Amino acid sequence: MKKRLLILEDGTVFQGEAFGSDRASQGEVVFTTGMTGYQESITDPSFYGQIVTFTYPLIGNYGINSDDFEAISPVIRGVVVRELTKLPSNFRSETTLDEYLKEHDIPGIEGIDTRKLTRIIRSKGAVRAMLTAAGEEVNVEEIVNQLKETPYLRDHVKHVSTKVPFPSPGRGKRVVLMDFGMKNGILRELNKRDCDVLVVPYNTPAEKILNFHPEGILLSNGPGNPSDVTEAIETLKQLIGKVPMFGICLGHQLLALACGAKSRKLPFGHRGANHPVKNLQTGIVEITSQNHGYVIDENSLEGTDLEITHVSLNDGTIEGLRHKKYPVFSVQFHPEASPGPEDSNYLFDEFIKLMEQAGEVKQHA
Repeated sequence: MKKRLLILEDGTVFQGEAFGSDRASQGEVVFTTGMTGYQESITDPSFYGQIVTFTYPLIGNYGINSDDFEAISPVIRGVVVRELTKLPSNFRSETTLDEYLKEHDIPGIEGIDTRKLTRIIRSKGAVRAMLTAAGEEVNVEEIVNQLKETPYLRDHVKHVSTKVPFPSPGRGKRVVLMDFGMKNGILRELNKRDCDVLVVPYNTPAEKILNFHPEGILLSNGPGNPSDVTEAIETLKQLIGKVPMFGICLGHQLLALACGAKSRKLPFGHRGANHPVKNLQTGIVEITSQNHGYVIDENSLEGTDLEITHVSLNDGTIEGLRHKKYPVFSVQFHPEASPGPEDSNYLFDEFIKLMEQAGEVKQHA
């Protein structure tokens, strides 16, 4: 196999074997700790612009199938694994991970010490990196200088949000889903509950959303810094209190910013399908799927109408919020469990209940 280098901006170099596309690629290298669910992770729009390292040592063993995509086209910049399975074994497998990445022109590297790479990211934070072209001789010093001079990506959401509204019809509650980089799992959970869903672009004005007469608004996950999505923050300020709202991941952060809170960047983020979160209302610990690099700063909640409902048991960060006056709530993790455990799936039912209660109040008004 052809050799390939993974070069970090601090000068660290990993040499391994190339798979996927032969081209070079540059991005922010991060790690995710899920033991399974690599297909969902690779197609999660929240990984936009990033080179994804899988800490589980064997990846690709059950192949790729047509059912588990979270988006039609992956937007990651590369894949890093310890060992790649060349011959997957699973009745649902339709192609290999290598073939899938080749089809979508995404490079990968295997055979490197992913534990060492993860420790670097844990100590220094997510760093800029480059996967070199397969088999190509490169000037490492020149690439390191290039990485240091490369600005971090901004405005991620506009690259992954839908450009035009589209329906996902049902006979139940009418929900407008604001797409900031939506995973298909979210839409699946709403459809499972027979919601009549209209997916709209991230920058859809509040007036237009209300003209659709929604019974609820769901704010999807997505990539990047929530502070960059200024149009959505202003829109949410106008929508809060009008209809029930449910925010997931980036949607959770944007909702908090619209209420006056602030966000901050984590050193290396929360990415994986095994993050313990405590529900402060029930006392129950839920194992959750997560993929985010920013959180809401707890100190910034003072003076807002938000209260904390969930916290991370790993680092104590905010994992859920609820509005004190309006039927509005949000969580930092992924209750649709794609990939991951389904401990928090009940939150979609809570959203349905909020819409039903709001409808009863409106009916008796």
